[in-house]
Amino acid sequence: MPALLALLLCGTDTSGAVARNHRGNAESSLFTAEYSPDRARSSRSRKTLFQWRNETSFSATTDRDQPFVTDRPDFTEAATTVGRGVAQIEFGYTYTYNSDNGERTRSQSFGQPLLRYGLLADWLEFRIALFPTVTRITTAGESTTSRGTEDLYIGCKIALTEQQGMLPEMALIPQTNIPTGSGSLSSNELEPGLNWAYAWDVNDLISAAGSTQGNRRIDDSGEAYLEFAQSWTVAYHLADKLGAYTEWFAFFPSGADTARVQHYGNGGLTWLVSDNMQFDVFAGIGLNDAADDYFFGSGFSIRFGQGIE
Repeated sequence: MPALLALLLCGTDTSGAVARNHRGNAESSLFTAEYSPDRARSSRSRKTLFQWRNETSFSATTDRDQPFVTDRPDFTEAATTVGRGVAQIEFGYTYTYNSDNGERTRSQSFGQPLLRYGLLADWLEFRIALFPTVTRITTAGESTTSRGTEDLYIGCKIALTEQQGMLPEMALIPQTNIPTGSGSLSSNELEPGLNWAYAWDVNDLISAAGSTQGNRRIDDSGEAYLEFAQSWTVAYHLADKLGAYTEWFAFFPSGADTARVQHYGNGGLTWLVSDNMQFDVFAGIGLNDAADDYFFGSGFSIRFGQGIE
């Protein structure tokens, strides 16, 4: 419902609307304005699909002169896209530990490549990710190790609005997991979902963001259920190229047999090596019994391409 209300408050670009001319040739005038090269180019180069009603015009972006914004290392996705013709690859490593009822689980995810590429318009982004994983489970002194990849993730990000005062910058991410994973690492079923990301620049030093998700998941019993996920994060500008963040996120299963609510807290640092490369480190802990005990990791992101005007 909040997403629907936000969309209702948005307006599309009306700069190409054409009034009936003095000869009554409305169809000809509308066709010319709608399909002119200048209008098509403007539609592709604007940063967002919609604008808040009190904005007067769409802003545009054409290349990598825009700030380098990544989706990692926090759980909350950025509410911006990379721009048409720009490719961005984000890599990472995560170690996760959990001990529960005499069973210890150590999991390492290597690489975690997420490819983001701007398609057709600056406000549209294609996304694909793969997570190679090694998991070791120890029970009563005996250990078993499994290696493989988790299910393939694909999606697209649609930049909806830029921030306008108290009204947030927003993006919508239709997404799904495709059952390509190895053995027990795969759910063996499609897991479609929707992620709504929103953000505010509070001032030059602090920004805030959040995300609300709903995704299909498969329980340990093999039954499907709906998993809601919520996050809130605060980012801090510490120095010219140094940033930090603190974050809370949680998973809320609905209709699950064995999955339980999980809460996490985490934080990290980012270092902008250049205009198109960033390193990060992060660590977090589980905030309730159902959550993993702790996790930590690092990663880097790099941007390619000059964009398309």
